[in-house]
Amino acid sequence: MLTNVMRRRRAGEAINQRVMIVEDEFLIALDVAETVEGMGLQVAGVASARKHALTLGAYADIALVDVNLSDGRTGPTIGRELAEQYGVTVIFMTANPDDVEDGVSGLLGVLTKPVMPQVVEEAIDYAIANRLGGMAVVPRELRVFPHAHA
Repeated sequence: MLTNVMRRRRAGEAINQRVMIVEDEFLIALDVAETVEGMGLQVAGVASARKHALTLGAYADIALVDVNLSDGRTGPTIGRELAEQYGVTVIFMTANPDDVEDGVSGLLGVLTKPVMPQVVEEAIDYAIANRLGGMAVVPRELRVFPHAHA
């Protein structure tokens, strides 16, 4: 009985996680937003550049961040700032995964584009479990940074 109560409580906490999308390609952002909403989660906002992303940071729990954005190669800086200033769990989604470095608490890992919707779902599930101290399988496509394990 206690297990079921804990499972329901964790599921309730998981559904309240807000996901921000930092992506300058409109169709990719739209596709990712649809995937997030299809999971029953709320999209905290979509940003295509650093200034807007940091404005949305206070409203997000998880962020999917591209490296190259409309204001240049600002994704790694945005990810670091979101993690440090707002405690956001960051997953980078980029065609250039080697451009992303580990070293900041909250930076969970990197997915290599193109990313299928199922992989986005699995990565978000893993991020939620990581945030809430739960357990989840690491998606095969997600390169998790060494320090990222909760």
